[in-house]
Amino acid sequence: MKKILSFLLAAVMMAALLVGCGQQQTDAPGNDEPDQPALADGVYTADFNTDSSMFHTNETCDGKGVLTVKDGQMTIHVSLASTSIVNLFPGLKEDAQKDGAVLLQPTKDTVTYPDGLSEEVNGFDIPVPALDTEFDVALIGKKGVWYDHKVSVSNPVLKEENGDDAAAIALADGTYTIEVGFEGGSGKSHVLTPCTLKVENGAATATIVWSSEKYDYMLVDGQRFDVLTTEGGSTFEIPVRALDTPLTVIGDTTAMSTPHEIEYTLTFKSATAVEAAQ
Repeated sequence: MKKILSFLLAAVMMAALLVGCGQQQTDAPGNDEPDQPALADGVYTADFNTDSSMFHTNETCDGKGVLTVKDGQMTIHVSLASTSIVNLFPGLKEDAQKDGAVLLQPTKDTVTYPDGLSEEVNGFDIPVPALDTEFDVALIGKKGVWYDHKVSVSNPVLKEENGDDAAAIALADGTYTIEVGFEGGSGKSHVLTPCTLKVENGAATATIVWSSEKYDYMLVDGQRFDVLTTEGGSTFEIPVRALDTPLTVIGDTTAMSTPHEIEYTLTFKSATAVEAAQ
């Protein structure tokens, strides 16, 4: 009888060990799954998804924003439907209302609709903790009430790989003068033409001089370029993706009582390019 009990006890212990080993083998692969690779530094277009029809990108943006990745940190700039949303907070509304909470301040973005009408709306630079994952963003409108929302960012596409960026700079390395076509704004200010265009390793940089000294920064492809000097007009150096292709830029003017971002279109005309004298 004792032999039988000893045998049964040994069998039970062996079965328990086998079950434990089986569980370890089943659970292990999940722990070895590789992390999602980080997005390389650069400027992307990306989908900006929200949980509300009252909180979304402007209709001219087709549900997209400009995602900037720098040193592994991601921020998406979105232009909203109007100026009704006055602040955002990366988190929950209860935390947004605590002392010391740092609220996201709006930018003044100018959007142009298909009928040619332009409108000023609020835009925001929103930190993105991860792609394809919902995160909390609280907002407050003109009525002073906070609301919680869930948002996510997905489908990043490097802007240099977009179809609109396919045209190359068909000029040899060197420094040129080139005529600049100009559209937009009220007509009170314009860029001086011709301008200087420097081509190095196939990449072009234009020196843009405005007729006004009241511009303090420009936005090109979602990147900000601060004024270099205001002597003789506001001077900037900006990248040029392609010649003979309209380039949409934003100029921030301080000529009015409050700064305003205004949309312009620049076209660098390759037929007028003349190599500058050495």
